[in-house]
Amino acid sequence: MESKGGKKSSSSNFMYEAPLGYKIEDVRPAGGIKKFQSAAYSNIDSFLDLARCTIVSQLSNKNFDSYVLSESSLFVYPHKVVLKTCGTTKLLLSIPRILELAAGLSLPVLSVKYSRGTFIFPGAQPAPHRSFSEEVSVLNGSFGNLKSGGNAYVIGDTFKPNKKWHVYYATEEPEHPMVTLEMCMTGLDAKKAAVFFKNSADGSCTSAKEMTKLSGISEIIPEMEICDFEFDPCGYSMNGVFGPAASTIHVTPEEGFSYASYEAMNFNPGSLVYSDVIKRVLAGFSPSEFSVAVTIFGGRGFAKSWAKGADVDSYMCDDLVDQELPGGGLLMYQSFTAVASGTVSPRSTLEMDGWSSDGMETAAKSDEMCIGCWDVAKKVVKKDVDA
Repeated sequence: MESKGGKKSSSSNFMYEAPLGYKIEDVRPAGGIKKFQSAAYSNIDSFLDLARCTIVSQLSNKNFDSYVLSESSLFVYPHKVVLKTCGTTKLLLSIPRILELAAGLSLPVLSVKYSRGTFIFPGAQPAPHRSFSEEVSVLNGSFGNLKSGGNAYVIGDTFKPNKKWHVYYATEEPEHPMVTLEMCMTGLDAKKAAVFFKNSADGSCTSAKEMTKLSGISEIIPEMEICDFEFDPCGYSMNGVFGPAASTIHVTPEEGFSYASYEAMNFNPGSLVYSDVIKRVLAGFSPSEFSVAVTIFGGRGFAKSWAKGADVDSYMCDDLVDQELPGGGLLMYQSFTAVASGTVSPRSTLEMDGWSSDGMETAAKSDEMCIGCWDVAKKVVKKDVDA
């Protein structure tokens, strides 16, 4: 493991995670796709500088390289890059450099997915993250020519604007089977959040290893080898690796805008039970509100328990969406609110509604938006990309 010093800035401007993943396929008969991982390693600072983040720690295995960043995480596989950033970083500005590295190896893009929740401080966001329509326009400029065209979705209850999930997806062909879990948690329990302050009230100093153990993070997927990092004066990040599977957590514990995110990807969905993983994550934070987004490629049969909505004790599900994606993909989104202690969490009676933004503003800026790609097989609840 390689570590570099790093200091996290005040999280008063902390926003929801905005992960962006690229999948790159080598179509040359001689292979050589491993070269992309090597090229990314050699040029990593060149695209992280554009996104406005730096490496603070690193952990690798034979399957991929993982990096804890000053503003979230980076995962580099032989066939894809997953970059997560937060705060006022400029994630989308890294796209040209990543594509330049791939083009230098004659590697065309197979697919791209961009997702985020609702920004806590949207007015603080710089271009090109001032609105989802602006982000979609930038993404279409690089990926709108893929076979599926650019597909943008704003998912969630129209009466709860702070609980929306934004997704952009474009692909050249159907993905290989895979399940990805993304969780956003706000209003963390004060005692649980206190674990992630480096210096406690009694003057003692807590290390990242202690935070990982005290919070129960090490027990979420016990097989994971963890690379963790504590920030000064507070905050925490970790990456977990196990074979091709990865997980990552990022915590901002300050009262008033406390936040934690969790993501797991490339795991065997038959070896983990969806509801059990959710409960173990929640045990470390006890948020007042949280949302989950499960992206499935390979069908519900492959996803097993991950293809069903979660039912969580002490929380009420107030939004549930089942959204189809191009190439046979499926996005399942739920948002939850804590219920008073001693009451029973009612089971949701919400219909499984899927809806997409219609891209009107984006379409005016880019002729590459395919109207047919905005169609939704299920009932349309709302159309809106300017969020």
